[in-house]
Amino acid sequence: MKTKQLLPVVIMLLALSSKLSSQEITAKNGEEQQSIPAIQCTPDLYQLSSNWASVYNSRNPESKIRIENVAENKTGSGMGETISIIKAGNTDELTNEKNWKIVVGRNVIVPVINTENPFMSDILLRGVSSKRFSQFFNNPDKEFWGTLLPGQQKAPVHIYMVNDESVKTAVAEFLGTKNLPLTGISFVTKEEIVSAVKLDPYAVGFCNLVDVLDVDTRSLAENIRLLPVDKNSNGTIDYMEDIYSDANTFLRGVWIGKYPKTLYTNIYAVSKVQPVNEAELSYLKWILNDGQQYLNKNGYCDLAGSESQSQLDKINTTVVSIPTTTAKSSVVGILLLILGIVISVGVITFKIIRAYRNQESIIPDFSIQSAGFDENTVAVPAGLYFDKTHTWAFMEKDGDVTIGLDDFLQHITGPINRIVMKNQGERIKKGDLLFTIIQNGKQLNLYSPVSGIIRKQNDLLTKDSSYLNTAPYSEGWVYQIEPGNWHKEIQFMDMAMQYRKWLNTEFSRVKDFLAATLKPDSLQYSHVVLQDGGVLKEGILNDFGPEVWDDFQTNFLDIYK
Repeated sequence: MKTKQLLPVVIMLLALSSKLSSQEITAKNGEEQQSIPAIQCTPDLYQLSSNWASVYNSRNPESKIRIENVAENKTGSGMGETISIIKAGNTDELTNEKNWKIVVGRNVIVPVINTENPFMSDILLRGVSSKRFSQFFNNPDKEFWGTLLPGQQKAPVHIYMVNDESVKTAVAEFLGTKNLPLTGISFVTKEEIVSAVKLDPYAVGFCNLVDVLDVDTRSLAENIRLLPVDKNSNGTIDYMEDIYSDANTFLRGVWIGKYPKTLYTNIYAVSKVQPVNEAELSYLKWILNDGQQYLNKNGYCDLAGSESQSQLDKINTTVVSIPTTTAKSSVVGILLLILGIVISVGVITFKIIRAYRNQESIIPDFSIQSAGFDENTVAVPAGLYFDKTHTWAFMEKDGDVTIGLDDFLQHITGPINRIVMKNQGERIKKGDLLFTIIQNGKQLNLYSPVSGIIRKQNDLLTKDSSYLNTAPYSEGWVYQIEPGNWHKEIQFMDMAMQYRKWLNTEFSRVKDFLAATLKPDSLQYSHVVLQDGGVLKEGILNDFGPEVWDDFQTNFLDIYK
């Protein structure tokens, strides 16, 4: 009865709130359009910023993006009221943790060598550390490949460097010195660096990555390859440092921290608060999508695909803004607060009355739910075939095979934000890349347990990928495939009982992986492996960055593909 008495009050408040809100919106629409303040930038980024604005305005005639060139000595004081495009450095915008910022591009300096270098096998196996480079540059009598590599190689090293201040500064920081040597380096133009290294098997060149990159094919110039850098100086290129096979792999490696920080500089869009202006948001989204191609044309590197998505996720984060500048806004806010209180009181009153009538306890349940998972809590339904790629398969009555992600892996990753799937009609083989799951730009690749032709993909997942977490064996299925070799391939899969036994091994492997990645006595390690029997924390990869996800891919998932 009491709840019925509250209903007219609620309706009245809602109507009044709606009326005032609509009046405010109408007034604002007449007063202002979503204009955008000038985008500020430092002089070194003016050409890039102007190029972006010019292209964007030409494609969006209603837009009036303006670029304001701000002197570098004003950085930290004059910039930040609006969006600023700046490079990484000791500026107030980037050192102030309260500021909102996203990465929109970067400048990457690379050492390159001739593919005909006679010591190529040693170079790829061992790489060259900053320490060995420093010894080479600081000892004119040791300018031989034997200084850069362990051994007695007496062949001379010829150093070429693009005559560009950003390159010189980065290389000097890499060597741990303020100034480069005045002798022993041939300074050349961007156009000359390619021919210089191509014609000299003993050459090492330092330049911007884009100087030796074909931006259309994403391949390095003919007869040139990247010189691997031994980042941890242990005398070998470890699996964590092996990022030099191609440009895409390399750029992803730079993003996730596998390349020396002294050799690259991020370009940021920075603001004192997270932008909410629709015009600004649209412009930033364009920069992270179509605008990426103009980075290469201006001498900078675009972002890896997953990194672009991770930065877009920061833009798409909803910001709740409560207007306080007008009397009408204040009235609306107060009314909404009152409305919330009235509704809350009504709900509580209703629950108390119902509990009293039913003689139910109204004491909330404060029991602590388990924050971890183990072999006994992972769902392993009977009737499915499970593969060591952490996928499952089930043959339907019509002969097609439904495939999805197993419950174990979704417990490991935590919430999955997006899935990248293949198209209907594509032919796949067992062990081929099947789909990619993504969490805030971090990703894992899953491989096919069977061969065949994709007949159908689960379109539901493109709209709501959370079904991979909540219902991996039902609504969260990924594909239906017409199998090509079903009877042979199921011999390599397990049914529920055998698969559950195998999961015991997987739990041990996860703990071994964490022990190898983290120090067992560290706070991080104790945070993800609980002490009561070693139960794993739910979504253990959730709190880690892309570098750990990349290592998990290489050392945990890829061994079974």
